[in-house]
Amino acid sequence: MFYLISYDISVDQRRLKIAKLLEGYGQRVLESVFECDLELPAYRQLRQKLNRLIKDEEGDRLRIYRLCASCREQIEIIGDGPPPETSQDIYII
Repeated sequence: MFYLISYDISVDQRRLKIAKLLEGYGQRVLESVFECDLELPAYRQLRQKLNRLIKDEEGDRLRIYRLCASCREQIEIIGDGPPPETSQDIYII
């Protein structure tokens, strides 16, 4: 499944940790926006890690949008930016 994840974190150190975490799961497309193409187990793992980092009481906000295949095909990019990543199937024989 394809996920669009955006965040607004006021504490620099925590914002950096979240960005580093998301870089391991997807592609940064804007300053605080990532696109991630994840299987369900990887998504669940990411959610657990994000839940531990986000501090509601300090005003942290994070949104996750699931995009279906047909919605993903309609992504428009205006200006300079990377195209949406597609996961590559890997076969080990």
